[in-house]
Amino acid sequence: MASHKVLIAISIVSFYFSLSLAFPGFNPFWGGFPVGGVPQWSLYPEYYQFSCPQVDEIVMSVLEREIAKEPRMAASLLRLHFHDCFVQGCDASLLLDDSEKIVSEKGAVPNKNSLRGFEVIDEIKAKVEEVCPGTVSCADIVALAARDSTVLSGGPTWVLPLGRKDSITASLKFANANIPPPNSTLQHLLKLFQRQGLDEVDLVALSGSHTIGMARCVSFKQRLYNQNGDNEADATLEKSFYYTLRSVCPRSGGDNNITPLDFTSPTKFDNYYYNSIMQGKGLLNSDEVLLTGNDAKTMDLVKSYAEDEQLFFEQYAKSIVKMGNISPLTGFNGEVRKNCRSINEDI
Repeated sequence: MASHKVLIAISIVSFYFSLSLAFPGFNPFWGGFPVGGVPQWSLYPEYYQFSCPQVDEIVMSVLEREIAKEPRMAASLLRLHFHDCFVQGCDASLLLDDSEKIVSEKGAVPNKNSLRGFEVIDEIKAKVEEVCPGTVSCADIVALAARDSTVLSGGPTWVLPLGRKDSITASLKFANANIPPPNSTLQHLLKLFQRQGLDEVDLVALSGSHTIGMARCVSFKQRLYNQNGDNEADATLEKSFYYTLRSVCPRSGGDNNITPLDFTSPTKFDNYYYNSIMQGKGLLNSDEVLLTGNDAKTMDLVKSYAEDEQLFFEQYAKSIVKMGNISPLTGFNGEVRKNCRSINEDI
């Protein structure tokens, strides 16, 4: 009887060891125990501890060089993470190019002629593949790049759960439907965030990503010339700010001219974004409505983050981890792409 139990124990250990070889992130102590006979996987920070311990260093080394060369790239990479997670979850579907099987999300209205940074993700992926082939997903690379870009811009860091797999599908339909437009009302923003399991606190904290980066005139031109369909400007715009924006964005043409989302410190991740909103200098309609949208909670949060940068940083870290956990593919679901732009069978 004792020898029989030993054999069973050896078989169980062998089973889990085989799974851990096939799936570097499988860990029975992190939600890996079978449920209904099916092993379960969870995201956790040490996912690549043994299979690719160099991944953090590789990501940071590429970003240090690219962001030093072009500071705006930090905001672009952070934005990729948002636009990925709001469509099918955080699965790198955003990175897929058009193919016979894929209609790319890059052609969606919120993404077309707007998203940047794909080449940086490609570079990171290529370097990781040289060291740890077939191990680190593109979805995790996007999440790591978002965090490290924030840190390199002076913002907070966070403990990042890893182990996402890459999707083998994309959704142009959901990219057009789920990503919040820059002219959103507060009610629409709340609806789209709630759809992803994110609440008012997450909305206001994550909107603070706009403390870095640039926006095209097409994203806010209606505030200057036709906010309510009456050919008038948005009355909540501070006057000097309004005239500054008009000089950048003429009534006709200039849609792709760019201007900082945070005029005070456009490349530094800080809380000036909220101070700008308090002064009527929020660039996008979706920024200013956090204060003017007649919601006491979002209004109070804007004021709190404007007064206390550390409070903002702490909540931002919590909220972006929460966002990064939206519907990840794990275990046998999805794949680890060899090239972030294509599913493996198309390479």
